[in-house]
Amino acid sequence: MDDQDGSPDADAGTLQEMVDDVDELGDGAGSEDFSTLDPTQDPTLPPNIREISSLASWAVSTSKPTCGLAALRSHSPNQYWQSDGPQPHLLTIHFSKQVRVVKLRVYLDFRLDESYTPTRMAFWAGTGLHDLIEFAEWRGEEPRGWVDVDLDGCGPGGKAELRAFIVQVRVLENHQNGKDTHVRGVQIFAGEERVGRAEGFGWEGKDRGNMARKVVGAEEEEGEVNLNAEPDFPEWMDDPVIR
Repeated sequence: MDDQDGSPDADAGTLQEMVDDVDELGDGAGSEDFSTLDPTQDPTLPPNIREISSLASWAVSTSKPTCGLAALRSHSPNQYWQSDGPQPHLLTIHFSKQVRVVKLRVYLDFRLDESYTPTRMAFWAGTGLHDLIEFAEWRGEEPRGWVDVDLDGCGPGGKAELRAFIVQVRVLENHQNGKDTHVRGVQIFAGEERVGRAEGFGWEGKDRGNMARKVVGAEEEEGEVNLNAEPDFPEWMDDPVIR
């Protein structure tokens, strides 16, 4: 008698089809689908960092029409920078002042870009184009989503912090030896380092009074001074803040 639909062989075949379907859906395991690349809409980011890319001037080595810097910085995962020349493809981000970078990430999507997807990138930094040094390299296959660049050991004492005026991304190789590349987003983050006026000065008991005396100076001789009041520090005494 022929096997019926409810036979063990039929059930096994149906189960295998279901497994295959799940495998197809999971080709991008570990990735997420993003509707926007706006960092203010990303709940995975820690609250004490700020995206500072807007403080820099950007330049690319080459680009296709309508696929240049405006597309790269649009916060849309459907737009991208497409190079138009020989490798390596360069993206240079130049800040007017030295910044302390605590997070650097690149958005790639193999599902959409296939052979245009980078598989090897190098990251360089320095005070100017004349003294750039390589601080990290990334290699990967079929990335989908944000790729975090390893900053461990870049800062003093081995801290995961990069201090530089210029950050440069170099796309060295693409999937399937593709010539041109697609990059859909690049973001740079600095830490929120502003310290309150009352923090760091020992506003407790004796120290509080000593600091108040130092601030009021000669006025102490002219009249009665409230040593419990917090002095009005000038703005230049605050720690710098990135706006």
